[in-house]
Amino acid sequence: MIGYVTLGTDDMARAAAFYDALLGEYGATRMMDTETFIAWTAPGGPPAVAITRPFDGKPMSVGNGVMVALAATSKEQVDAIHAKALALGGADEGAPGPRGDGFYAGYFRDLDGHKLNAFFMG
Repeated sequence: MIGYVTLGTDDMARAAAFYDALLGEYGATRMMDTETFIAWTAPGGPPAVAITRPFDGKPMSVGNGVMVALAATSKEQVDAIHAKALALGGADEGAPGPRGDGFYAGYFRDLDGHKLNAFFMG
């Protein structure tokens, strides 16, 4: 049901490099690319992840309680996505591991402080 998720940034070039590499782990590529908005999608189309400069012109801020969950195809892919995020300068918010019955996830923050996770059900 979700078409795309947008995350704010004040540094488009830095955020774009982070998400080019991170979402490349899913095979995602840029589907839209302007000076103030970039969106990536994996093969097969949306949902997508996007970055943008805030429309109101004010500095971006991180939403308290907001998290983007990125579905993975295996526990190994969760591990790889989490490791990639940290290698790209992201911050660890919880190492990959089981989080309840059949739910495996690793949590991290991007370079702007947005919280994300990679998860696998199964």
